[in-house]
Amino acid sequence: MKTRNISGRILQAAVALALAAGATGAHADATLDKIKERGTVTIGVLANGGVFGSIDPATQQLVGWNPDLARELAKGLGVKAELVQVQTATRTQFLISGKVDLLIASMELNPERAEILGYAPTPFFRVGGAAATRKDSGIAKWEDLRGKPVCVSQGSSFARPLQADYGAVVKGYKSSSDSLLALRGGQCVAAVHDSTLIHPLLRTNPEWADYHAPIATEVLPANSVVWTRKGEADTIAAVDKVIQGWHRSGWLIATEKRLDIQPPQPLLQELHDKYKQGS
Repeated sequence: MKTRNISGRILQAAVALALAAGATGAHADATLDKIKERGTVTIGVLANGGVFGSIDPATQQLVGWNPDLARELAKGLGVKAELVQVQTATRTQFLISGKVDLLIASMELNPERAEILGYAPTPFFRVGGAAATRKDSGIAKWEDLRGKPVCVSQGSSFARPLQADYGAVVKGYKSSSDSLLALRGGQCVAAVHDSTLIHPLLRTNPEWADYHAPIATEVLPANSVVWTRKGEADTIAAVDKVIQGWHRSGWLIATEKRLDIQPPQPLLQELHDKYKQGS
């Protein structure tokens, strides 16, 4: 099944869930009220492995950038954090159906997502797609993918530009791990995922010594935001206030350094300078 068709079905299902949720007449403040009453916020996080999210084998706890931000967000809201691991293909449904209150799940802002979900407008990172490929593949630019099989996760926003702009033959897999395994198994010439997954993997994992990310630019770079359900104005305002505080204090820059995220994201310094000055 083509990823485009899979993505379309996922989007249709999400829209149907959103309409159903709206039909219940839920109050705009319901989520924030429930979070305060429970003393707990449930946050969906993506943990594909590596510095942005993984499971510590010793403790079985979620660790990395996404989990750290989720726990710090709960602290900023004055409640405890309950983290729920989500998958790329189902994270939107988890939020709309109420299985989680918020998403910090490597899910960047785009018009399609903004149609069915709410979000805190202040970003906490900026991410585009990077292509992992064998060093002997001959791939040097996005245009080199034309007519060639490229692996992505089901529901990936990179599928459309890879097909429409570069003529790649996109193959969707349940998760990024499945996609990367397919690359190693020769099912595609490249696997395209968030640069925050690809670069740390290739830089630190010796099993990927024969692979690199040769294309200097990123496909579809976009802001990373915290996602809510549509229309939850008070929740959005409360979350956005916390994120602005992270930028003002420099906590995001310090966390990026602590986790040794390379290369540093210039957006964090820009927003630190902005909010430190009280803009």
